[in-house]
Amino acid sequence: MADPTGSSRLFVISGPSGAGKSSVVRLLREKRPFYFSVSATTRDPRPGEIHGVHYWFVDAADFAELIENQELLEWADYNGRRYGTLRTPVLSHLAQGEDVILEIEVQGARQVRNSYPGAVMFFILPPSVVELAQRLERRGDTSPAEITRRLGIAEQEIAEAEGLFDFLVVNEDLDRCVSEVLSFISPPGGGSTRRGRGALY
Repeated sequence: MADPTGSSRLFVISGPSGAGKSSVVRLLREKRPFYFSVSATTRDPRPGEIHGVHYWFVDAADFAELIENQELLEWADYNGRRYGTLRTPVLSHLAQGEDVILEIEVQGARQVRNSYPGAVMFFILPPSVVELAQRLERRGDTSPAEITRRLGIAEQEIAEAEGLFDFLVVNEDLDRCVSEVLSFISPPGGGSTRRGRGALY
């Protein structure tokens, strides 16, 4: 997929489960007029999540059809569920000159890196693995065995992140983390956001 012409930019926010990706994206959207691509997923909604706002909640058959029809920009299997980004809305908003932000799993980020080299990619890190475990425990919907499994996945993702992402940003304090992400994003119309790979970890 070629980069669109003009000033539109594609930003990717990724990181381990429990790192705070959703909170980072929510605050970024409050501060900047990004188009946020709502992902499709086969997992069940969590309390308070709204269909079409937080995710498009679909069944396994519908998701398989999206893959077969090449309607997904990227997709990934994670924790026994599938997640994916709908292709048409992303390309449409980029073509209109809007900046687009994706909140996706690391598997999907690899696909975006390959198909859209101009994307600016951020990896959100927890302050430590201990803190990550505590965040997962506070959710209250994850068994100890599942937390252990997710921590193993997180350690692998963290080890691979520097070779894949442009910027690694620690989310110890949410406001500071968001400010650091914004510092790597030039103002609208301000030219390229790519500054080479940087790590704040």
